[in-house]
Amino acid sequence: MKKLLLAVVLVCAFLAAQGQYNKAYFFWMGREHLVESRYREAIRIYNALLRVDPDDWEAYFFRGIAKANLDDNLGAEADFSMAIEKNPVSTMSYHHRAITRMLLGNYDDALADFREAIELRPDLSGPYYSRGYTYLMNRQFEDAIKDFTTYIFHNNRVADAYLLRGMAWLNLSDTLKAREDFDTAIRTNRENPEGWLRRGGLLMEQEKYDEALADFETAVSKDSTYTHSYFNRALARERLGQFAGALNDLDRVIEMNPDNPVAYYNRAIINNTTGDYEGALADYDRVVELSPENVVAHYNRALIRQRLGDLRGAERDYTRAIALYPDFAAAYLARAELRAEMRDARGARADRSTGNRKIAEYENRLTADSVMVNYADGDQNFTRLLSFETRFTGANFDRLASSRENLALLPLFRFTLHSPDTTRVIGPAQYYVAELENFRTELEIPNLVFSRQESDIHGDSILAADHALAAQISAGDDSWQTLFKRGVTQSLIKQFTGSVATLTRAIDANPTNPYLYINRSTTRAEMIDFISSIDGVGRGRLTIESDPEYRMQGSGGRIYNYDEALADLNSAAKLAPKLAHIYYNRANLLVMSDRLPEAFDDYTRAIELNPYFAEAYYNRGLVQIYMKDTRKGYLDISKAGELGIVGAYDLINRYNPNPE
Repeated sequence: MKKLLLAVVLVCAFLAAQGQYNKAYFFWMGREHLVESRYREAIRIYNALLRVDPDDWEAYFFRGIAKANLDDNLGAEADFSMAIEKNPVSTMSYHHRAITRMLLGNYDDALADFREAIELRPDLSGPYYSRGYTYLMNRQFEDAIKDFTTYIFHNNRVADAYLLRGMAWLNLSDTLKAREDFDTAIRTNRENPEGWLRRGGLLMEQEKYDEALADFETAVSKDSTYTHSYFNRALARERLGQFAGALNDLDRVIEMNPDNPVAYYNRAIINNTTGDYEGALADYDRVVELSPENVVAHYNRALIRQRLGDLRGAERDYTRAIALYPDFAAAYLARAELRAEMRDARGARADRSTGNRKIAEYENRLTADSVMVNYADGDQNFTRLLSFETRFTGANFDRLASSRENLALLPLFRFTLHSPDTTRVIGPAQYYVAELENFRTELEIPNLVFSRQESDIHGDSILAADHALAAQISAGDDSWQTLFKRGVTQSLIKQFTGSVATLTRAIDANPTNPYLYINRSTTRAEMIDFISSIDGVGRGRLTIESDPEYRMQGSGGRIYNYDEALADLNSAAKLAPKLAHIYYNRANLLVMSDRLPEAFDDYTRAIELNPYFAEAYYNRGLVQIYMKDTRKGYLDISKAGELGIVGAYDLINRYNPNPE
């Protein structure tokens, strides 16, 4: 280290004393550090060069490259901007700043930079490739295809370009063209496992399991350390009834990734299929340990325990599954069968009645092919294997995750039952909406608050209130006020389907009340969040490399449809355009829909309406951290801490950029 610091000092002295020749030498030395991946050393060299000549655009450019390779995208963007300021016709500066902005989630500015780079040098193919990737990440699939096609015209030996264009075709449901591109990618680079995995995944969707297995076999042979290859081969082998081979592959996955609950879950299913019930039980135990709020793991473990004669343990698991999701009809019916076996006739009768009623509610509420109807009959749905990228989650809004760790959003605001909320600190100009307060007092419900907090009212009290409201409605009171109250209590006891139906009746009776739409939106979102916690469809990672100087990685998962919940908030915003909480809630749902730039705009709108909206600052900070704009995220979370959000400063300690 001392030698390195001495070298940096000498750079300045030599450059000042000996002129351009030594400057060129130290440029060469800086690039050597880049080539050898010694990025911190390269930054120190370029820092010294810029102290001697602060107008040297190349020093900014190469320092930006070094920072980008250290994942300092904010610093890289600043350096590329300085390079452009010093040399406005530097095509590569625009190109690399565009890539950095794309990684920060700033797609609009990234695309503007790509346009500038292409206008400066339309003969260069690299910007088309990178812009195509940006379009793909921004779900502009047709534009992505055009750019990849242009790139391929100039460079037809880059396998990744065909893979990415194939992914775009697949998202447009053109499986024939996707297959053509995957085939070409394999012919172009037979040593890249991604080509075989992509084509194998398409063949799996087409139920051509033998062909898919052959592709996954080849992927394993190309890279024996790549977990996805073994996992996908396990899926294909299971579909073909090759259970021993599938178990061997899952054993290998668990050996390489011992904390992935999906691998244990899939192995449990296969162990159950092959009659190894003790092995299945051990695997479900591990799933529950890693993901304690996963409903399906408790449900499936109950089935195993029941088969093994552990009736009390099975009852505990069915009960836990029902507690996590009270609308889970299959769990009621399974517990009814179990209780009949335990000679609890009354409990069995009550469970059977509840389960059948909930199935009827599903069928009345939803279409036959709706995902929610599937949860009425659990066996077929919950014994399928899940993809590698599936994330088990609970029933909270905590699925915003970086590549390093989970970041939990503060939850939605809605009307709920709670003792006075003392968790929030409001500034001197307290945010007050008279209409909201009037609505709350008009309903004359003790402890009715507009809050993001979980209810602290005892469950028995809420259940009693719900029964009383149900009786009141059955007696003929179908006023919107009573229906709204019942919608609130149903939501609190997690009868989401019934709550949505009841709130819909309230809205039909009073369609100009924005607060009814807010609560229906929140309930719909909570119901979808349950679906996402047990639905195991995901897409694999994308890894592209368009130039040896930089590498970009991205991964995508299934995006769940919050359109109905968002539509409710759009209606509320039209009726109450000055209520900041509407934009906050909508931003949360946009995050869950993977529409981060739009979410950022809505959090900003909420803050404009209420400058003391601590939760909006906090969540906007998380979004910016996720988009790697750490400095701005840090400032927002700091503001949230100043306004009283518990835990904000702990998060600051984790994400403080600490600039050197």
